[in-house]
Amino acid sequence: MTAEGVMLAPGEGRRIVGGGLNATLKVAASHPSFASSFEIVLPPGYDAGAHVHIHGEEVFFVLEGELDVFAFEPIARTGGDWHDWRSTGGQQFLTGGPGAFLYVPPETPHGFANRTDTDVRVFFQSSAPGGHDHYFDELAALLLESVGPPDQAAISDLRARYDIEQLTPLRPGVTR
Repeated sequence: MTAEGVMLAPGEGRRIVGGGLNATLKVAASHPSFASSFEIVLPPGYDAGAHVHIHGEEVFFVLEGELDVFAFEPIARTGGDWHDWRSTGGQQFLTGGPGAFLYVPPETPHGFANRTDTDVRVFFQSSAPGGHDHYFDELAALLLESVGPPDQAAISDLRARYDIEQLTPLRPGVTR
């Protein structure tokens, strides 16, 4: 039996929105797929925080705007801002506009942030076990419950349930 493909017009898909998170699920890993695929809009100030996925790979492709990204093992996994991190080979974060690409293998520290004053639109895929859509559902609910800055301990607990180690704080940015 052959599975059917997924065809969506612009803007179609299941929306996952809350507390700075604005994702549209295009295809879930529960579909006969190797990865969950999303279109994500990151507001000004959004910083996912440095983190590591124990299992699974991720791909980011900037469609609109400018995004800071990194994917390397830093000299030290310490400090509140991963923008200051360097690899032993001198690598540091990249700021990229439309067409910028980031591939993250399993167990590789990485992060992404929008330090501009406009939204950034990104195509994102995750092969994380269990589907990244479930993680985004729970993260959006957690961020919506927050009054003021999000509870970093709760975010770390959530990420741990999805095999993600939180290294620096998540900052949801400007919500609209």
